[in-house]
Parts: sequence; C-alpha cells; structure tokens
Amino acid sequence: MGSAERWLLERALLVGRDWSYEPGQVPAEVVRALRGPDWHAPFDPAPPRVELVGLTSAEVEREAAAAATSFTGQAASLLAECAARPPVALRSGGIGARELTRIGKATGSGEPVVRLVLESAYAGGLVAYEGTALTATADYDTWAAQEPADRLVLLLRAWWLLGLTPSASRDEDGKVLPAAGRQGTCSRCLAARQGALEAVAALPAGRGVADPAVIGARLHWHRPLADETPQDATPFATVIEEAELLGVLARGALTPLGAALLDEDPAALHDHARRLLPAATGTARIGADLTAVVTGAPTARLNELLDSLADRESRSAASVWRFSAASVRRALDAGLTAEGIEADLREVAEGPLPQPLTYLIADTARSHGRVRLAAAACVIHSDDTALLAEIAVHRRLAVLGLRRIAPTVLLCSTEPSAALDALRAAGYAPVAETADGEVRVERRERPRAAPPSSQGRRVCVPAPRSPAAAAPSGDLAARLLAAPDRLPDPDPDRGIPFQTDTEEILAGYAKGLTLTDVRQLAHAIHESEPITIEYVAASGSRTIRTVSDIDFDPPVISAYCHLREDERTFSISGIEGVQPA
Repeated sequence: MGSAERWLLERALLVGRDWSYEPGQVPAEVVRALRGPDWHAPFDPAPPRVELVGLTSAEVEREAAAAATSFTGQAASLLAECAARPPVALRSGGIGARELTRIGKATGSGEPVVRLVLESAYAGGLVAYEGTALTATADYDTWAAQEPADRLVLLLRAWWLLGLTPSASRDEDGKVLPAAGRQGTCSRCLAARQGALEAVAALPAGRGVADPAVIGARLHWHRPLADETPQDATPFATVIEEAELLGVLARGALTPLGAALLDEDPAALHDHARRLLPAATGTARIGADLTAVVTGAPTARLNELLDSLADRESRSAASVWRFSAASVRRALDAGLTAEGIEADLREVAEGPLPQPLTYLIADTARSHGRVRLAAAACVIHSDDTALLAEIAVHRRLAVLGLRRIAPTVLLCSTEPSAALDALRAAGYAPVAETADGEVRVERRERPRAAPPSSQGRRVCVPAPRSPAAAAPSGDLAARLLAAPDRLPDPDPDRGIPFQTDTEEILAGYAKGLTLTDVRQLAHAIHESEPITIEYVAASGSRTIRTVSDIDFDPPVISAYCHLREDERTFSISGIEGVQPA
C-alpha cells in the first residue's frame, strides 16, 4: 500500500487494512461529500429496449425441437463414448483439454457441447469418478434405455441447477478449465442462467429478440450481480449459447421447455419434452450398399445391435452404420452365429435384408474359426500314439492339464521343467527339446565359489608397456625393492617407517595401498612424473587413469588426466593401485 493510501487510512477517508491484499473501500459518507448533496446512484426503472420481431409459437417450437433433438443425440453419443473408453482425469482433478478433444473428435461434437454434456451428466449422476477415470454409472444404463424426451429432461434439470457455467473453458488468467472438475458452487453463475430466461420471458407474447446477442443487456438489468465468463465476447454470450443448444431459447424467444424450467414445473417439462421430441426409432433402413440408416434417435437395443455388427459413420439427425467383413467378424468373435446375426437384423430392418449383406455374413462365417489358437505352456509329442494315449489318461499326470489335439500331440498347461519332472516321477523317460527341435543335453552344474570381492583383495592389473619401462630405475627402484610387501602395524612409540611426510599422509588416506604403492605415488608427486593409478569413483565405477602434473592437496589430488585430456580431481581414498606410467 502506497503512502497516499496510508494517508487516507489514517484519516478514515479509506476503510481497510494496510497489510491486506484486499483493496480499501471508500465510505459512503465520503462519496456523498465528494459528489455533492444532489448526487444519486444510477437507477433505470425499465429494462433496456431491444429490437423485436414477430414469431409464432409453431416457429419457436420447431426450432426448439430441432435443437433439443440434436443435443439429445449428441449427448447419447458422448456418454456412450465415455462408457466405452472412460476419460482419464488430470492430477489436479477434472477432465483436461486433451481428453475433451479426443471425445469431441470421436463423436463429431464441438467443445462447448462436450463440456455441457459432461457437466450435466456428472451433476445428474450418469458418470462418476472411479479412481482417476470418469466412468459411467448404473444410472447411465437406465438413462440410455429411456426415450429421448426422458433423457433430455434429466440433462435439462441438471443444467438448470448447476452452480457453474458448464461450457466456460477459460478462467480470468486465460488458463484452460477442466470439465467435471468438482468445482464449488457459484451462485452468480446460477443467477446468470435464471436471468437469461427471465429477460426473455418478460418480452411481449409472440415476440422475439432480433439479435440474441443483446439479451445479455436485459439479463444484466434483471440480475445485476450475475457473473459473466471471461470468454464472453458479448455480455453473457456463453449462457445464452447453452440455452439455445438445449432448446430452452429459440430465435430470441422463450420455448415451452424454458418456461417449464422457469416455473419449476417438472410435469410440464416432461409433457413438453415428449411433445417436441420424437420417440426413439426401433427400425433401420438397410441398403444394398451395406449401410444401415436410422432417422432420429435409435432405441438402446437398436443402437447396441448396430454398434456390435457395423461401424458407425455419422451421428446427426440420421445415424449411419456400415457393414464390413471386419465388423461381422467382430460379432462372430463375440459368440454370435451367422444365423443369429441375420435373425437379429430381420427384426429391425424395414424391409428384407439385401442380398449383398447376406452374402457378406455367409462368406465371413464360412472362413471364421478355420484356424484356432490354443494356450499351452509346452507341447508333448511322440510317434507312439498308444504311449501318448496312456499319458493323457494317467491319474497322477492330471495336474499337468493335458489335452490331446492329435494322435501324436498333447498340449500341456504346465511349464516344461515341471512337466518333465512329473513325467519322470510317473515312470516315463521323456527328454526336452531346444527351440530348433534338437534334443537338449542336460549336464550337471558344478558348484563353485564366487571370486573374492575387490574390497578383500587389492589387485592392480598393469597396462602393457615397453621392455625398457618394465621396471623403475635409479634410486626409486632400490627403495621399492627394499620395501616390505605390506604396511607394518602401527607403533605409537617408534612410528611407521615413512621416508617423507607425503608418504605418511598418503598412507593415512589410502588405506588399501601397500607401502610400495605409497612410495611410488609420493615419488611421482615430488618429481612431477606421470603415474598410472587404479581408481574407484564415489559411484562405484572402476577405472585406470594416467595422470601428470600432480597437485597434492589432501584429501584429494588434482592432476592432468591423459584419458580425458583435462584437469581432474581424484580422492586419495579412492586410489587402490599404483604403477609406473
């Protein structure tokens, strides 16, 4: 808070707290003093005037019926997709943009419709979260079997009571909002929905708004505290679009469905829905081009039957399915027969089945199942058919799960090693085969102990070098030859016989080095000679490095590494072997 605001707070001209993020409030007395005694808050007793057009009830109902029928069909397709492939929720909750796009692409629906259906279905109990997926509930199965009018009524009532704007896709910061995200209740969003219907209901009878975009101005007059969405290009555009998609508003006028919602009359809502929406269709027109066309909303049984026998190509006022060899084969895989498929189709076809379809079903069924796959852990075979017949009925071998598929072949559900032991225990003399069909030779493994670990035994493998460099020369060679094979035990009185302080320091850090290695490393440090070390890094990786220009800085040494061609630092305790370079 700046100095000006703090000055106003100290003089009670602004009400608030200097440590709060909330903005300060100007008292009403200060407002009146600043604006003068004749100032009054703006008040418009009449709603904004809008341009009206004449409409008949038949025109409104026809438009409402088309919108409601389309929405109900899209809702059925969307929820069927969610039931078959439940969308996965985000970690933060709700269905994200990727899943919404997938559902919309699979059903041919726009994102506003997808969000509107999911939110309404979630509020109506048709879908619920199970783990991280939005899964269809048992109520969905009941809903899917109902008439289109009853399906629409449930979604309408759920939408009417929603405490949010379901098709809103962005928040104030422009971030994408999840759908069905278990959000809290927003009373201002509910007021916007109710205000939209009230604004249109107040119009004269037989009149509608010429431009539905100006309904938002009247909505604001009826509900001044209603909440708009950040994505609205015109006032309350999202709420008005939802009402039109559902058939609640049509051509700028209130429909019978909207009037029933506004009056809170469930019986009237059901009556109007049954009158405006056609009943579900239980028959299909099956053509010689191997398509099935259903006008209107198909019944749940017809929808399930055609989905199991054909592939859906379009969803709209008329749904189209196409039969193919793959779709018929899918039905046969599910246990149906050619006779059963034809009988089911004759029940729903508006005429006789076309000949190309019956030929397709017969041809696909003729080749279906000619090749079979059986599960088996191993195969037992023999040219002695009598022996195999005896093994197949042997009581002690019943646990192997044997199945005879040919006179010389048995399938076994037990792993090969266990089956081999069981056959030998029963008195038979089987042999195992390799992958190429050869007899597998079984050799007894000879147990041997593992080699000593590197921690118990320090071995330094010298790198190949020329004969001239086979042994150190000069004074260093004499000292190395005179050194004992291991470090002497510590003697507090006499001390360890180190020749230099460098040797003593190196021996203190490099516990695994012999006295010979310590002296050789100390000589390389003093004389600035290259040296080869066996080194174990902190990660446990073992390497052999040749280093030079050694800088002795306990507990590490810094040197030029010939392998990496760069300066490197080595921990002295990680050096486990030393040899001349």
